[in-house]
Amino acid sequence: MNTDQKVVVVTGASRGLGEAIVEAYRRRNYRVVATSRSIAPSSDPDFLAIRGDIADPETGRRVIESALERFGRVDTLINNAGIFIPGSFEKYTEQNYKDVLATNLNGFFFITQRAITAMLEQGGGHVVQITTTLVEYANSSVPAVLASITKGGLAAATRGLAIEYASRGIRVNAVAPGMIKTPLHAPETHEAVASLHPLKRMGEPEDIAQAILYLEDASFVTGETIHVDGGQIAGH
Repeated sequence: MNTDQKVVVVTGASRGLGEAIVEAYRRRNYRVVATSRSIAPSSDPDFLAIRGDIADPETGRRVIESALERFGRVDTLINNAGIFIPGSFEKYTEQNYKDVLATNLNGFFFITQRAITAMLEQGGGHVVQITTTLVEYANSSVPAVLASITKGGLAAATRGLAIEYASRGIRVNAVAPGMIKTPLHAPETHEAVASLHPLKRMGEPEDIAQAILYLEDASFVTGETIHVDGGQIAGH
């Protein structure tokens, strides 16, 4: 087994942000372990696709174990998988609450715990969470308390893990997107959504991938959240 080539694990990898992140790392000559509920199998020897629901603790275990078995290392974990359910607080259902917590928090916890264990054994690594500017900038036009609860938890965990593992070679960062052109937003909503940004346009998935690659190279940056949000965080 050739274990010299770096390996990235990407959750929620089959479309939108995840697909762009995978493509960015492939261009960097990383081997990729990609997981989502609908990802298609691949015959590429440097690309391992694992279908599974990240909300299931077993999926995180299986993904990291498969990465180590196939490629012998895990250098970077991108926690991209997430559920976003906007809506008025009083109208959320119990099932909405359970679903968002299971994917956004439980999914993060179990795969990250496994990945950090592997990184400690190999002497270092990098973990990146995808959060949202809504954590710090609440917007009455986009009520989404479930996103604030869960993505806010990821933002706090990013800082906590960064300090906990800083002396052991593991960096932990986050990227907070604004509204990005993904399947989450129907084309007919794009004009209205674009107006929420000072730059008056939506972001592209590649904008998020570029921010993650910056963090990949930024060896002196840990515990940081980069806002890729068209100026939302600065303009309010």
